[in-house]
Amino acid sequence: MKLTALAVALLAFAGITQAADMPKTAAGFEKCMKAALKAKDGNIVKVELKKEEGEGHVYEFDIETADGKAWDVECSGKTGKIVEVEEEVTKDHAKFSGAKVTEAQAREIALKKVPGEIVEVEYEIEPDGKASYEFDIKTADGKEVKLEVDTESGAIVSQAVEVWQVGKE
Repeated sequence: MKLTALAVALLAFAGITQAADMPKTAAGFEKCMKAALKAKDGNIVKVELKKEEGEGHVYEFDIETADGKAWDVECSGKTGKIVEVEEEVTKDHAKFSGAKVTEAQAREIALKKVPGEIVEVEYEIEPDGKASYEFDIKTADGKEVKLEVDTESGAIVSQAVEVWQVGKE
């Protein structure tokens, strides 16, 4: 495993930010970054720290691999262990074109749970092969909430509040 220039820059930036305004985690940024790159070797293009219900702080690394795929690799801030690996796909992926719950229906479900403005949508394949829509919702109080809605049942499969982010959208 080698650290890309961007990963090193993110690490340096995170070190400065962590001291100033980023919550400390037991495992720390560096341990989670190394675990994420071990899980999916590639270039880190974005890192988020989010607070998930029942999980505490989780680092999410957006990694682009040499084969052109995009991955969200999540690492527990408590343990430094990878807790989830999701593949990001386009909305044209077969799992979305045949979905029981349309994106429009999923948007309604998400906004009913967390009122606000949807500022980003991702199309993800979960570790179990199921598909979900992930919505980033900016709330009236300025927070950003991430909500995943299952494409088959319409159930909310995860909810988290973004604490910090660096990198490209």
